[in-house]
Amino acid sequence: MNKIRVVHYINQFFAGIGGEEKADIPPELKEGFVGPGMALNKAFKGEAEIVATVICGDSYFNENLEKAKAEILQMIKSQKPDLFIAGPAFNAGRYGTACGAVCKIVKEELGIPVVTAMYIENPGVDIYRKDLHIVSTGNSAASMRKAVPALVKLALKLVRGEEVGIPDKEGYISRGIRKNVFLEKRGSTRAVEMMISKLKGEKFLTEYPMPNFDNVEPNPAVKDISKAKIALVTSGGIVPKDNPNHIESSSASKYGKYDIEGVNDLTKETYETAHGGYDPVYANEDSDRVLPVDVLRDMEKEGFIGKLHRYFYTTTGNGTSVDNSKKFAAEFAKELVSDGVDAVILTST
Repeated sequence: MNKIRVVHYINQFFAGIGGEEKADIPPELKEGFVGPGMALNKAFKGEAEIVATVICGDSYFNENLEKAKAEILQMIKSQKPDLFIAGPAFNAGRYGTACGAVCKIVKEELGIPVVTAMYIENPGVDIYRKDLHIVSTGNSAASMRKAVPALVKLALKLVRGEEVGIPDKEGYISRGIRKNVFLEKRGSTRAVEMMISKLKGEKFLTEYPMPNFDNVEPNPAVKDISKAKIALVTSGGIVPKDNPNHIESSSASKYGKYDIEGVNDLTKETYETAHGGYDPVYANEDSDRVLPVDVLRDMEKEGFIGKLHRYFYTTTGNGTSVDNSKKFAAEFAKELVSDGVDAVILTST
């Protein structure tokens, strides 16, 4: 019996090429396994074999999406695989979205089983969970030992054409797909049993989990806007020219803090957007369209507001994880409070 042919996709970091400074490398194809592919190959126990590895920089993929997908698809197709695996990406946002995008196009164009693995808060999960199976992992590569066996187990099930069970048993993230099944106990009985367990404070597993939305209580209104210090925060990616802090265009891992003391207008010579999720032309022509410094300066002069805070905070919201967003806000909110800011205007795209 011939071994199952597997092609594996990884980014520049897991290929051992480099970190963010090498994130712009274009796709390349290498024979055999590379990096985490060694652990995957070993876990196959001879039933399957990684015949080739596709490597691509996270920035290159997300900034050249259609071109990168086409290039990578041809590389994968040339190897005539039976199975395609991407990652694991853990909580690396740009890597996760790349793994999901490549899996989706391989599944659609080549018609072979695909599987990847990510942390639940990776933005790639929300984008691609309905299109493919995503094995659940920890939030960092420290969970690689647990991720690999789960990834291999599910991958082999898919390529063998075996029936895949429910997410909790198989280890993949719920895809939001409901299936009718027959059980020994009728629905009303199961519902009552769950209710009794809940009343007793015992553990129970709901059959229809509800989405968990984060509710934020609004602050009281500003009492006197004419005396208030107003700060600007944006997820629209507005940065000084040439993006000095190298904020990523997608799935940002950082934010920037920039001084606008004495700045009355964000000109195209001095500011631009780093955001990769919308057409940047109009924002680059006049960044005030996303971050309205010019209008707030006029309001400041007219006495409509007390003062515009001298710093603004910026990141890119494109694919950025909720976890990172909360972390950014928790950090700079302390500074805003310490600086006596009364209100914040948060702009997007």
